[in-house]
Amino acid sequence: MVKTTNNPGRIVAVQPAAAAPGSNDIRDIKQPVEIPSGWGWLGWTFGALALAAILALLWRWWRRKRALPPVVPVVPPHVRARQRLQEALGLLSDPRRFCIAVSDALRVYLEERFQLRAPERTTEEFLQDLQSARELDAAQKQSLADFLAQCDLVKFARFEPNEAALLELHECALRLVDETRFEPLDAGAPSPAAGVPPS
Repeated sequence: MVKTTNNPGRIVAVQPAAAAPGSNDIRDIKQPVEIPSGWGWLGWTFGALALAAILALLWRWWRRKRALPPVVPVVPPHVRARQRLQEALGLLSDPRRFCIAVSDALRVYLEERFQLRAPERTTEEFLQDLQSARELDAAQKQSLADFLAQCDLVKFARFEPNEAALLELHECALRLVDETRFEPLDAGAPSPAAGVPPS
């Protein structure tokens, strides 16, 4: 026997109570038994599909993130040159090693900044190539020639300048780096011409 309830869409089957053996009496009916409507499985299916899709997307994102190389910030040549020149100050007590460190820092900077093949060339070869280079103006070329000549005197002629002369060489190298450094254009940043000292 099927009985409808006040809840639309809900069907309740009513089973008559079993009569006692040997009795023809009518017994009270049993409690209603709920029959599933058949739509519950659809919700579970959609839920499982949505969970599977989310897990697949998370797996792809995680694999893609693992496959990407880590982003390494690019340090500009002038920053590296200033770091090398700062480290060279620790060698002030040894003029020869100090001049080697300072001139190497400047030569490496010029190669990184202007692609001038400076480190593996002699001073004469480098200065000869520098004459046709457009990257430096005449004053900078002369300053660089004087700087390298002074460093060569210390490195090869056993000349021992005092600390003030060594610091002047260091300042000359820093000045050349600051004058020729490359800065990306930034609309919000003030230009060096506005009186901002170089970092």
